Amino acid sequence: MSGLERPRDQRVIAGVCSGIANRFGWSVWLVRLAFVVSCVLPGPQILLYVVLWIVIPNSP
Repeated sequence: MSGLERPRDQRVIAGVCSGIANRFGWSVWLVRLAFVVSCVLPGPQILLYVVLWIVIPNSP
């Protein structure tokens, strides 16, 4: 996988965290954990997730 795309087989909700983890070679569970932990901090994390859900294409 060369570009940023949401895989169809590693999704929990929309595959945004999986797509980011695969693109940069990170652990999928660490990216998911970082997102969940960041949700306790104030900020637009949920809004950013929804925007990425719309912007990042599905894998073929």
